[in-house]
Amino acid sequence: MHLPIPYRPEADVVSHRLASLEGALDWSAAAAAATPWVEAVRRHPPPFWAMESLLREYPISSAEGLALMRLAEALLRVPDAATAIALTADQLGRADFEGTADSTLSRLSSAAIAMSKKFLPEGDHPPGLMAKLGARTVVAATLRAVQLLGRQFVLGQTIAEAMDEARSAHRRQGALRFSYDMLGEGARTDADALRYLDSYTQAIGAIAAGADAARGPEHNDGISIKLSALHPRYEDAQRERVLRELVPRVWRLCELAADANLNLTIDAEEVDRLELSLDVFEALAARVAAERPQWRGFGLALQAYQTRALELIAHVTAVARRHKLRLMCRLVKGAYWDAEIKRAQELGLPHYPVFTHKHHSDVSYLACARALLSAPDAVYPQFATHNAGTIAAILQMAEAAQAPFELQRLHGMGEGVYREVMKSTTAPVRVYAPVGQHKDLLAYLVRRLLENGANSSFVNQLGDEQVNIGELLMSPLWLEPSNPALPLPPALYGPAPARRNSEGVDLAVEPMRAPLLAALETTAVPAVELFDVASAPKAVAASAAAFRSWRKTPVETRAAMLRQAADALQRELPRFCALLVKEAFKTWGDAVAEVREAVDFLRYYADEAERIMQPVALPGPTGESNELRLTARGPWVCISPWNFPLAIFAGQVAAALATGNTVLAKPAEQTPAVALEAVKLLHAAGVPADALQLLHGPGETVGAALVAAPGVAGVVFTGSTQVARIIHRALAAKEGPIVPLIAETGGINAMLVDSSALPEQVVDAVVQSAFRSAGQRCSALRLLVLHEGIADAVIEMIRGAAAELAAGDPALLSTDVGPVIDGEAADNIRRHLKRLDSEAKRLLAPASSSSSSAEGNMIAPQAYEVPSIDSVTSEIFGPVLQIARWGTGELSDPAEVIDRINALGYGLTLGIQTRIDSRAQALAARAHVGNIYVNRNIIGAVVGVQPFGGEGLSGTGPKAGGPHYLYRFCAEQTVTVNTTAAGGNAALLSAVA
Repeated sequence: MHLPIPYRPEADVVSHRLASLEGALDWSAAAAAATPWVEAVRRHPPPFWAMESLLREYPISSAEGLALMRLAEALLRVPDAATAIALTADQLGRADFEGTADSTLSRLSSAAIAMSKKFLPEGDHPPGLMAKLGARTVVAATLRAVQLLGRQFVLGQTIAEAMDEARSAHRRQGALRFSYDMLGEGARTDADALRYLDSYTQAIGAIAAGADAARGPEHNDGISIKLSALHPRYEDAQRERVLRELVPRVWRLCELAADANLNLTIDAEEVDRLELSLDVFEALAARVAAERPQWRGFGLALQAYQTRALELIAHVTAVARRHKLRLMCRLVKGAYWDAEIKRAQELGLPHYPVFTHKHHSDVSYLACARALLSAPDAVYPQFATHNAGTIAAILQMAEAAQAPFELQRLHGMGEGVYREVMKSTTAPVRVYAPVGQHKDLLAYLVRRLLENGANSSFVNQLGDEQVNIGELLMSPLWLEPSNPALPLPPALYGPAPARRNSEGVDLAVEPMRAPLLAALETTAVPAVELFDVASAPKAVAASAAAFRSWRKTPVETRAAMLRQAADALQRELPRFCALLVKEAFKTWGDAVAEVREAVDFLRYYADEAERIMQPVALPGPTGESNELRLTARGPWVCISPWNFPLAIFAGQVAAALATGNTVLAKPAEQTPAVALEAVKLLHAAGVPADALQLLHGPGETVGAALVAAPGVAGVVFTGSTQVARIIHRALAAKEGPIVPLIAETGGINAMLVDSSALPEQVVDAVVQSAFRSAGQRCSALRLLVLHEGIADAVIEMIRGAAAELAAGDPALLSTDVGPVIDGEAADNIRRHLKRLDSEAKRLLAPASSSSSSAEGNMIAPQAYEVPSIDSVTSEIFGPVLQIARWGTGELSDPAEVIDRINALGYGLTLGIQTRIDSRAQALAARAHVGNIYVNRNIIGAVVGVQPFGGEGLSGTGPKAGGPHYLYRFCAEQTVTVNTTAAGGNAALLSAVA
């Protein structure tokens, strides 16, 4: 069977889940069973460091809770004292720990932290000697406190230490079982993956040494593994490679676990990896059936917050029966909720793949639990939950089903509830126990804090005496299915009449990508007729003639045409994506994003034109009216680039048309077909042919002739700084009116990374920013400036991650880096590489490309370490990254790094990677840059969300896709009317009377 598309109406899914639970559960009885557990926990709360108490003292919605979470996230990884001091001061400085806690330990720790703040420097500046000595002491104490915090959620830093702790827990709490989770996930390099593989291998060996193979996996301890830790490209687009390389790695672990009769569970991860994880799981299940048929310990985790959870259980059950296996299935709520929500919004998907209401997830969990208990021949259910009501409901349904099962909790969480549960049931309990260095705790701990720290969380509310027990144990079955708690992605910008978000495609879902692949087979790149340069005056004259009527067209009518064209473009997204792949050598992900951006431009500028072109009444003396109006200027020349041949083309054209101007559109010489098809949509939407003319040809002839032609009212250009200067000089030399120029040019875009930044996050941002789109973005990362304390490790990770990228034919879903646009671009990049080979240290070896229609234009990702920021003097428009270091000598202050970047003269995009919030804000304020991105990649500006444009050598402004852009296309007109000219000021006389 195939799973349904994950993006379905939430209320419909919940109604189905509720129907599946009819007659299966007496919630009143379950709540009655759970009530004494809750009362006992409130009478005898867990120790301070337990999750329930920690969240009660420092909820994540508070400054104190956020400060502790941020310190736990970053402080253990900071290698240098100066950054550690700045980080601690920054986080503790925004919180008030005095008087926030009740227990003895929490009072002591709060008092110590409050006192610590007095010794820390204010702001992000090096303190004096005495203050520094005090600050170092405070940081050391804070570091120790964070380590103690980490110990509460990590069973041990090594598997041996964790197993010792487990034995102690056995003695204290009775017959607990454990599932060890080796901390670390998301390998970026193959070396990382092999290191994690070795860690899992060693752990299984240690667990096996203490296990009794005769008892079976239900009674032995086990291990949980993450597939993302075992392969650096664990993603749907790399399916064939994953099945070829990852399955054998996991099978080795399965063999070891099977030989010792242990439980090995594949952990659940993000929704876009679900189908791939099932492919891996089924391949492994087939081998288990063939080679280890008696092993009953193979399993996987299932997330109840996914809208497809129940169908997933049916699928897994069918796999088990087909292969005559009994699988272990851990049911969890899910821990990537915020990431799933954001991804759906960013991709413009029709619905969310997860439930947006807690009670919906609770209903789904119960429905899934019933389904698991109904298939004892195929699955052994493992119910992971800290919710007392859910536990009681499971016990009730399990008793009715007479099915074997176990309960699970997280180490350091839910101990109070399970202390009471274990007094009243013989159901086995297993502890999910993280193992690893405290510095690796970040991803796990933050997910747990966010998951359990939400206001609606049972764990959070359990310790809140103001939440009565009846409310805490209210049945999720009694609430009606609701519409999503958040606006759906298409309504991200508000309900109608607000602009509708463009709709995207999840390429990891086969039915959603199928229309794109089909369009590739049927879409031809049309030939575009070259424009005769001698006809330039005639074209401008026709545009000027059309302007006289187009400017009088009501702005609402013009806006409606743009919206109609946007809707048509949205419907034809597959065809336009195919055109972009074929003509511009875009990868599929880039093609989808570009079509969506073009749709957004059309809708956004339609809205903006209606907003700004309404007359504005101005104040003045009595007997007089004053009104400010915006008026169109005339024919505009729009010169667009080949790197965004649809989005930037559509944005320029839409801005001019929306404001009542006519357009002479000169697309890039390399990509005229995409522009031609866009013009056809606008003409079909009602834009007159002479109001929008497509004039295809070389820039040095057609573009130059249009810029120089008399009667042109303005020029909007996106391209190189050199060409922008040529256009500027040509306009300045013309007789007649001074013609405005809107220019967006390139940049030596930099990213500054301090030692508090998370290396994995940095590497993700760097690889995306520098190498996505073959580096052919105005915003692409050109210069990475790394703190000396982490530079070696980050560079090594970048080298490994870049080596994993697939370069080749952009029509293949597996391709990450396609060819550059043409031979001229490739030759120019190679000249720069030859220069860098003699001036800098090469970090990536030249790689051969796979076969492609433009194989000669393939440039594999390249990186060099350069001696200084100042040595980077020109933009290399391709997948070439230059890396410099800071943190010692003259460059010990991050502010000085920003000054050096400013001195390069460009000012388009800047990335800042730091966990020190005050530092990020101070550096952003110091930078002369149009777009600044903190702790993320620096590409992919969204229309109306991140208006895009630079300063200095990077452009004139205003920023495209922003609220000020359309003003430059307009002239301003003030109309003053003396209303007393005929008969005096009657209004004033009437008012006085």
